[in-house]
Amino acid sequence: MDVLTAHRSGLRQFDNRVQVIREDQWHNPTPDADWDVTDLVQHLVYEQLWVPRLFQGETIEQIGDAFEGDVLGSDPKAAWATASAAARAALEEPGAMDRTVHLSFGDVPAPVYVWQMTVDLVVHAWDLAKGIRAGEEMPNDIVLAVLDETKKTVDAFAGSGLFAPPIAVPGCTDDLTELLALTGRAR
Repeated sequence: MDVLTAHRSGLRQFDNRVQVIREDQWHNPTPDADWDVTDLVQHLVYEQLWVPRLFQGETIEQIGDAFEGDVLGSDPKAAWATASAAARAALEEPGAMDRTVHLSFGDVPAPVYVWQMTVDLVVHAWDLAKGIRAGEEMPNDIVLAVLDETKKTVDAFAGSGLFAPPIAVPGCTDDLTELLALTGRAR
């Protein structure tokens, strides 16, 4: 699966869950012990807000604290819809995948950054599903693509705090269980 297709699917998985959050669920806990549902959606909105500016060539320093604070406002679902649509539009610009993105840890080719965001979207779609008690299953093509990408990068992100340490699972599991275990989640 190419990175843009994977990203679109990851956005859809997270969006499907955001759209069914009930008003009484915004403070439900998620599998990430530091975040409730609001915090989790805030994190993904925040991440999407950076994309257009990073894809215009700006650095982390140039963007500064433009997105600090409450990025959800009074309508978190609308904030998500606006931020994710703007991020997607930036990725679909002609030549976007040929660009270099300036991240906090260095310059990376655009597809590397988009894969990182896609992994985050899919794993956090599962976190959100758990937090709101919605369907956890996802299409296996996106799960397998993200699992393959995660296997390539799990060692590089060890100790970074992005995900909890991997959990050992039996040799015969489904792809979603394996992906979750690699990112420190038990199904």
